[in-house]
Amino acid sequence: MSRIARKLLVGVAATGACLSMFSGLAFAEEEKPTANLTVGALSQYVWRGFAYTKDSIVVQPSATVGYKGFAVNLWGNLDTDRWNRSGEDSNNWTETDMTLSYDWAMGPVNFSTGYIYYALDAATDSQEVFLSATLDTLLKPTLKIYRDIDHFAGWYATLGVSHSLPVTGDLALDFGAQVGYLAADEASSYADPDDANDAYNNFHDGLLSVSMKIPVNQYVSVTPQVYYSFPLSSDAEDRLKIDNTTTIGESDDDFIYGGVSVSLAF
Repeated sequence: MSRIARKLLVGVAATGACLSMFSGLAFAEEEKPTANLTVGALSQYVWRGFAYTKDSIVVQPSATVGYKGFAVNLWGNLDTDRWNRSGEDSNNWTETDMTLSYDWAMGPVNFSTGYIYYALDAATDSQEVFLSATLDTLLKPTLKIYRDIDHFAGWYATLGVSHSLPVTGDLALDFGAQVGYLAADEASSYADPDDANDAYNNFHDGLLSVSMKIPVNQYVSVTPQVYYSFPLSSDAEDRLKIDNTTTIGESDDDFIYGGVSVSLAF
């Protein structure tokens, strides 16, 4: 059994344990946990400006169970035609992430904090903790701060806004925009493209998005979505070209990609 398969089994077991715990609490307090199952199909996998797929569809399943602000999420990435520089066959299942989180509100601000474990097939596994705050007002400004506490030690922060534009009935166009800042602790995590001995520290990536959630019934919805990812500085442009050349064999630094997801929520 591969390392990433073992990670997935551990995550499934953890989710099962949480389901059992939540079910017990729900029975005792006459409340029910929430659950969401989503499967997305996208034209590319891009994360924080870094491209991890080339010329192939990715399938990204996600499962979340929540109760009273606590949540457990399992997310994965399946590359249907994985590119490999050597031309050799490689594992199409490239990543399994497990996120533990807690959400709460204080006045007009909604907070979230948690922990993420990244189980990666082609790189060393890593871990992050995070904190986010969203102001419940026009454009819902959201600040998110991530701290990698493992292999890629450093900080990543985003500031984003979002807005829903009603179209008709229950349909609305959801727009999003965010900027990201990446600060590595050491050059071994991310090196400055102008000096391999210095750690990378700069405005990194921007992300624009538009989507529309289309309800099918009370539980099922379909969401088409489009994204545009681009660098925010000349250093980011150089850094992304270096990394993307390694992962997809092309020195691209901006990407337009999209797809559709199907969700079951109850």
